[in-house]
This record gives sequence, structure tokens and C-alpha cells, in this order.
Amino acid sequence: MKLKTKKTVAKRFRKTASGKLKRNKAYKRHILTSKTRKNKRHLKAPALVFEGDLPRMKRLLPYG
Repeated sequence: MKLKTKKTVAKRFRKTASGKLKRNKAYKRHILTSKTRKNKRHLKAPALVFEGDLPRMKRLLPYG
């Protein structure tokens, strides 16, 4: 049976060359005045999805 890709997940995550999933960090949309410059700068960098969540995410993104 053909699997469907969860489109909301496809928009938020990208697959790396090694098969891991890259994601953006949260907490950088509003109320930025109370956050330090260093904190906001570190929120820019992408992060990887936690290893324990990968099997669930792979089911939501079956074709990459």
C-alpha cells in the first residue's frame, strides 16, 4: 500500500545526507526583548531531531 507523506512535517524538517532530520529551533518568534543577544544568535542555527523521535518521524516522512 502506498504511504502518504504528512505535509506539515515535510515543511518543517529536512533530511541530511546521513539520513538524520534537521529542524529549526523554537522560541524565536516573539517576546525577543527579554532574550539575550547570545540566546537569539544560538536559536538561528538548525538542530537535529532527537534520536528517540526518529522512528516516529520516519513514518511521517516515508519518502524523504
